[in-house]
Amino acid sequence: MKTIMKTSILALTLSFLTSAALAVDSAQLDKRISMLTDKFEAFQHRDDGGIPADNLRQAKGIILLDTTKGGLVFGYQAGNGVAMVKNAVTRNWSPAAFLKANEASFGAQIGGQENFYIILLMTSNSTWRLIDPKIELGAAASGTAGDTSAGVGTKTPSEPEILVYKDRTGLFGGAVVKGGSISADTEGNQVYYGQNLSLRDILFDNKAQPTATVSTLVSKIRSYAHEPDVSASTKN
Repeated sequence: MKTIMKTSILALTLSFLTSAALAVDSAQLDKRISMLTDKFEAFQHRDDGGIPADNLRQAKGIILLDTTKGGLVFGYQAGNGVAMVKNAVTRNWSPAAFLKANEASFGAQIGGQENFYIILLMTSNSTWRLIDPKIELGAAASGTAGDTSAGVGTKTPSEPEILVYKDRTGLFGGAVVKGGSISADTEGNQVYYGQNLSLRDILFDNKAQPTATVSTLVSKIRSYAHEPDVSASTKN
């Protein structure tokens, strides 16, 4: 009986989160990008200097991901973010593609925690992982950078494909959350661009145009990479 009740509560919670994710318009999605831009900029103003300019400059792609974890009795983690890739020839950034993250697990859980991730894709091969139905980055992120307590790392001699930077707030204790995934936020992308576009369409195939809000994010990335802001348009 208790197991059934836990399952029902979990299903209702995830259903609520999914419904909330669908009930967005383009203005709210613009606001989401602005919030991620602000968090990225705040990360770069940390005492340790944030992400080294060289790493940002060499990155072939970037993911900004904001997640929240919490719960009593059962746990859930849901989040959203954006991904962009850089054209190897023009060095322009693509339009932003919306992502979503969902995780769930049972166990004794207390407290809550927010995590903000900046994930740098350092090779062309790693950027193509973004078109997978469920984006798997863990195995390639062996050169993971630290969080606020561990400090920010730099690229290792083995030149990892992916660098992960994390800033977190809150405390969380309990079972490890399992069964999570990062995938395309299909509804968000459709609402934002007014058409049904895949991550490949947005990131690689020039089927979307960057918005002013995305251009602001690109300018911030270029600024902290000490890289010239080539063009307001990020069309590949």
